[in-house]
Amino acid sequence: MPSEYAKALGARLRAIRTQQGLSLHGVEEKSRGRWKAVVVGSYERGDRAVTVQKLAELADFYGVPVSELLPGGASPSPLGPTPKLVIDLERLQQLPKDKAGPLARYAATIQSQRGDYNGKVLSIRQEDLRSLAVIYDKSPSELTEELIGWGVLDPEARRAVEAF
Repeated sequence: MPSEYAKALGARLRAIRTQQGLSLHGVEEKSRGRWKAVVVGSYERGDRAVTVQKLAELADFYGVPVSELLPGGASPSPLGPTPKLVIDLERLQQLPKDKAGPLARYAATIQSQRGDYNGKVLSIRQEDLRSLAVIYDKSPSELTEELIGWGVLDPEARRAVEAF
């Protein structure tokens, strides 16, 4: 019988996974077998204890701070719909290099670090947007508007920037 804490931890794990549009099998696929669907599912149900090391690795895989996975505390709840910062890589390829070169190089670096070469979209963190804003010499909200105008970022991203 899972404890209430294990159930709450599992609910947060499931929320993060589903926010990223991943099924349990999608996690296994994207991780190239590193995270087995049956194991992640048992963590999410609270049937299996997750070590601190595994939790940190899973947080890294999902691209979120460990604190986002832990129940309680002051961190925002991933259970509500939080806007994503998702770069449309296909649209990015269509833009002139003089305009989108820095963003394209930044995205390529993130893809390389993650080993994620699906080529369609790339989720970025708010910290990434802050770094890009410095590169483009703009505020995060100004850069967000520009990226939305280019068609590289969904207009929903505005809500993510409000959290800055």
